[in-house]
Amino acid sequence: MSKYYLTAFGKAGEHLVNETLEATSDNEAKEIGMKKLEEKELLNHSSRIVKSSGGLVHFHP
Repeated sequence: MSKYYLTAFGKAGEHLVNETLEATSDNEAKEIGMKKLEEKELLNHSSRIVKSSGGLVHFHP
């Protein structure tokens, strides 16, 4: 399992979500992250999912 970080931002740049995820692949991490954003009604906010090694998995401006 690898660590990923999910972050969502408000319009003023504040963190709305800043969580750690564990997943076996980039695709699984994206699925988990998008589900969490949907549950928190943050799909339309700026967000990103990155690997602990620094790779970008998802970015929504």
